[in-house]
Amino acid sequence: MSDELKAVARERVGKGAARATRREGLVPGVIYGDKKPPLSIALPAKETALAANSDSFMARVINLDVDGKTHSVIAKDVQRDPVKDFVIHVDFLRVGKGSILTVNVPVHFINEEAAPGLERGGVLNIVRHEVECDVPGNAVPEFLEGDLTGLDIGDGLHISAIKLPPGVVPTITDRDFTIATIAAPASLKSEEDEEAEAAAAEEAAEGESEDAAAEDGDSTEE
Repeated sequence: MSDELKAVARERVGKGAARATRREGLVPGVIYGDKKPPLSIALPAKETALAANSDSFMARVINLDVDGKTHSVIAKDVQRDPVKDFVIHVDFLRVGKGSILTVNVPVHFINEEAAPGLERGGVLNIVRHEVECDVPGNAVPEFLEGDLTGLDIGDGLHISAIKLPPGVVPTITDRDFTIATIAAPASLKSEEDEEAEAAAAEEAAEGESEDAAAEDGDSTEE
């Protein structure tokens, strides 16, 4: 998908102006940041919806053409209609030279076929679909790769196993947090539960036998 969008400047602002913009088939938005005044804009609804539906929309720099002038921006907030789910407003943050941005970077998982746990029927339990990172404004990664090679049932993929691009640092730095785990399938859990119950029953039976033997010994002594 292209990293470019076109827009026009909006002179009127406010709820009434925003509703009028939507009636014209446009999406109202605003560009702010980089120590410059905010700029109200209107974007074509179809192109904006296509871009916003990408899982990397809020993790990549966009060249936003506003009346012929290009602004390097990153989407910071996408508001949607609560019923129909279409985009009703977009906030963009200017990306200045040398800026560091805090963004949520999506995680894509690879090599599922090389994970023994999945081959055995395990389930990929995704703990984090995206990771919040501080990234260079001129090198925002579209996604991070989580390699599942060698993971068995009960294993986890942690942030330390993710190869991060240069300059990309997770905002959580005090622990090696989990990205995903390989969970046991329901059938295997049932078998383990049955085995545990059988073992408990056997242990209880052995205990009862020992108690009975002890009582017989006591009776004999009397």
